[in-house]
Amino acid sequence: MASTAHIDTFARDRLPPPQQWPAFLFNEDTQYPERMNCALELVERHVREGRGDRVAIRYEQDDGTRHAVSYAALAALSNRIAHVLTGDMRLVPGNRVLLRGPNNLMMAACWLAVVKAGLIAVPTMPLLRAKELKQVIDRAEVSAALCDERLREELEANLDAGGGYHCPSLTEVLYFNGAGADSVEAAMAGKPEVFDACDTAADDICLIAFTSGTTGQPKGTVHFHRDVIAMCDLFPRHVLKPGPDDIFCGTPPLAFTFGLGGILCFPLRVGASTVLAERLTPESLLALIQSWRATIVFTAPTFYRQMAALAPAYDISSLKKSVSAGEALPDATRQGWKAATGIEMTDGIGGTEMMHIFISSAGGEVRPGAIGKVVPGYIAQIVDEQMRPLPHGTVGKLAVRGPTGCRYLDDPRQTAYVKDGWNLPGDTFMADADGYYFYQARSDDMIISAGYNIAGPEVESTLMRHEAVAECGVVGMPDPERGQVVAAYVVLRPGVPASEETCAALQAFVKAEIAPYKYPRRVLFVDALPRTETGKLQRFRLRQMAEQGGAGGAARQP
Repeated sequence: MASTAHIDTFARDRLPPPQQWPAFLFNEDTQYPERMNCALELVERHVREGRGDRVAIRYEQDDGTRHAVSYAALAALSNRIAHVLTGDMRLVPGNRVLLRGPNNLMMAACWLAVVKAGLIAVPTMPLLRAKELKQVIDRAEVSAALCDERLREELEANLDAGGGYHCPSLTEVLYFNGAGADSVEAAMAGKPEVFDACDTAADDICLIAFTSGTTGQPKGTVHFHRDVIAMCDLFPRHVLKPGPDDIFCGTPPLAFTFGLGGILCFPLRVGASTVLAERLTPESLLALIQSWRATIVFTAPTFYRQMAALAPAYDISSLKKSVSAGEALPDATRQGWKAATGIEMTDGIGGTEMMHIFISSAGGEVRPGAIGKVVPGYIAQIVDEQMRPLPHGTVGKLAVRGPTGCRYLDDPRQTAYVKDGWNLPGDTFMADADGYYFYQARSDDMIISAGYNIAGPEVESTLMRHEAVAECGVVGMPDPERGQVVAAYVVLRPGVPASEETCAALQAFVKAEIAPYKYPRRVLFVDALPRTETGKLQRFRLRQMAEQGGAGGAARQP
């Protein structure tokens, strides 16, 4: 590793030992200089090369006012925020900064400012509750936070020294999109629009992206400055092929690497623009495409499935490319979208550990039933439990190598994800003789519902805190709209009725305790859970029940 610019080396010191890293592969697309700050590559480079007046970010306010922010203006905005971080908040390179907000201009500018200042961005989903935020903050020893004013309530629980979710490391917090004395905007007033960016090494850490594993304990995936640029220089360059006149849009949050790439970094890398919108439905996403004349959209199959039926009512003739990821893309959804729009879906599989998409095909390269081919710059193979390559047509575990890869923050699960220099994303696949990869299933207990990754054990532990629950087991249940829904098999305490009212109470409890999208849409009451002789829950039995549509005396699916 090159000489670090970080003064605070907490994250660097907690990288896995080098022998546990995947083997990294670099080609002509991913040869980067030893010193590089990815925020400068994404924004200032365009200003320096005479493209500062091009539009970078577009958005519409609640009152209908439309705005177009140039690359020069975005550079100035992020520079002023960087002065706040290093001046008012007294942060030094290597400090971790929690970012909390929906997809809006200030959330994007704050991410760029954090990275530009040599700090480490720790973006989080807007829906996370104080309990979930505490896990992230404590794990990364986050010392500062920039949070959207409208989301301050849950974060303030992490600042309350007398509360159950207090985070002692978190000492500096400012709120954006607000007007108070503790707002980022107030601190920015009078700050210079020029900032000397931190001279970071290409392999200095700029991002810790958290993902929930099957245990529900968050894993911090560590990424370097070069990783951010590498994700922009492979899948987009070779598969998506955007140009500077493209207008991007979509639904994935900037806290997900899927959204960070597709909604922010990909367009900025090529000098294009992106439309940021906070709350999108299938109808409002179609209206956004129509209104802004967007050309590229990123969202999950659930949205495409619903948008296909609605598309004839909108003029989306500007749209040229659509990218699906986050969950398996049913062929019926692909064909329905193509019939409605004439656009061949670009499917892809990626992951937080790998940064972004590493298998995908577009246009005439699409093959029915396949996600696609390995993105140039990566290599992949199908292996057995002993990591031995399997022949074409054989189902096994997917193994991947490339310029990005898994480095967990001080986590023993590193050795489960990386073996023999290969990344194991946790999916089973089959590859044919032409190099097409066909997704089979998840290899772990993760439930993927409407593009969200939901750890069943986390929902279980939440339900177990309800006074009515004696035991429970949570698995994914097939669903035609969402791919899967969270299904909870619940054994009630004596005297508690197996009723619709009890179902509703359990669902409301989960929504109040953890992110609402994790709540069980199906609650099924059973007399006992299937267990082994040693008392272990037999999840495969629950999955079998779920595959058959469930069992039990009462169920609820609003």
